[in-house]
Amino acid sequence: MNKLSTVISAATAVFSVVATPAVADQAPADRFGRQVVAWHGCATGPDDEVGAGLDGVGARCGEVVVPLDHRRPSGPTITLAVARRPAGDTARRRGALVVNTGGPGASRDGVSLVAQNYPQIAERYDLVGVDPRFFGRSTPLECGWPTGQYLRSAQLASPDRASFDRGARVAEDLAARCAGHRDLLPHASTRNIARDQDVVRAVLGERQVSYLGWSYGSYLGAVYLQLFPGRADRVVLDSALSPDAYGPAVTRETGPADAAALRDWAVWVAARDAEYGLGATTARVLAAVERIRQAATRRPLRVGDHRIDAATLPGLLLTVDDSDGSYGTFSARVRVLLDAAGGTPVTPTPDLAAILALYDDPEVSAEFGFSAGEANKCADRAASRDPETYYRDIQAHRASEPLYGALARDITPCAFWPTEPVEPPTAIDNAWPALIIGASGDPVTPYAGQQVMHRALKGSRMVTLEGAFRHGVFHFARSGCVDRAVERYLLDGALPDADTTCAS
Repeated sequence: MNKLSTVISAATAVFSVVATPAVADQAPADRFGRQVVAWHGCATGPDDEVGAGLDGVGARCGEVVVPLDHRRPSGPTITLAVARRPAGDTARRRGALVVNTGGPGASRDGVSLVAQNYPQIAERYDLVGVDPRFFGRSTPLECGWPTGQYLRSAQLASPDRASFDRGARVAEDLAARCAGHRDLLPHASTRNIARDQDVVRAVLGERQVSYLGWSYGSYLGAVYLQLFPGRADRVVLDSALSPDAYGPAVTRETGPADAAALRDWAVWVAARDAEYGLGATTARVLAAVERIRQAATRRPLRVGDHRIDAATLPGLLLTVDDSDGSYGTFSARVRVLLDAAGGTPVTPTPDLAAILALYDDPEVSAEFGFSAGEANKCADRAASRDPETYYRDIQAHRASEPLYGALARDITPCAFWPTEPVEPPTAIDNAWPALIIGASGDPVTPYAGQQVMHRALKGSRMVTLEGAFRHGVFHFARSGCVDRAVERYLLDGALPDADTTCAS
């Protein structure tokens, strides 16, 4: 789950099978796993909200040293930031639960999330959160990308040649800014993050660890299972990525799912036409969105002091949460855009103003981990270096994906990246009895891809929140049916007897 999802609707926001851990995967954990952590308080100052939250639930923080290149454990090292909250009931403790909140991004806050909301789990498990390498407080990788430049690149759709060429120039510039980190970039992969996680396991003195991961965290968990099958216990993967999707083209197949989520919102808002005035039927609402798109294609929409063109618009029309509150906020945004399309002077809604302000922000911010996130994708899977392949792909799908296709398929900095992946991606294929949960209408990790992960983990069971158009299910969907399935598995080890459907 993308760390910007509270501000931006979505960030548009994976060869050979390894049946057993290779010697190279074992050695660093054996050597580095003997280090002793100096645990301390988590907050680093009055503005450290994550640290304060960890301190508030009784966690302690520390640093773990790992090899930069796990294949060369005697070489340079980096430092991981780790948080641990001991189990509340030491007599009934059943091990450590590593929590990864997705992104990829800093994940120590997952300890606070579980401790505050799931006391039974917190009673039985030590809760562990790790900022993955190069994110958060784990040896950050920062290429100096201006916030607005990166967001406009990441959220850019290129419906025509001119906008595509502009986007390619921006992507090339962003990649060039990372050239000074050639020593780090090849080692930013998910495989190495999984190896880091196994070092943390060893440092904590655990023979096995359980795992709870959302979104990107689901892919990390699956890679860990594949590389270290004997070292995992109970594994929960929420909103799972297709195991062959993660990398530079991770969003490529999301266009149809984004369109389906928009239609679900249209059904919701059509029933509230008296409040929002976007149309009394689903068809009329979608026709209003099409009018916005056509108007932005003719000339940029004037929204306060901002201009929104056809390349920027699709990123503002993404939904990732089908709750009434989120749909209400989104509806007000679309109402403003529709008025702007008709030439009416408008003021952006607060959420739209916040997004547009970020799009125009010239400052470099390490808070969101933009550089590290792109480095992770580029290190995981090779990207085409020919810009024309991206443009042809966009044009080939214009008819079938008119609103979101160019956004989902656009060129990224990986097309110009200073380094190539040094390892093939991990092929997921094992029989581990994991629990996979997800929403049938997930617009970020489409349900078809979740099912691919389910089939790859042949011993897994799947719990589906049917009719839900959202990303992130456990805890975030407030589904008692889903939450009970997760708690029962983590606490009692009981997987559902068969794949299960929960009503939305």
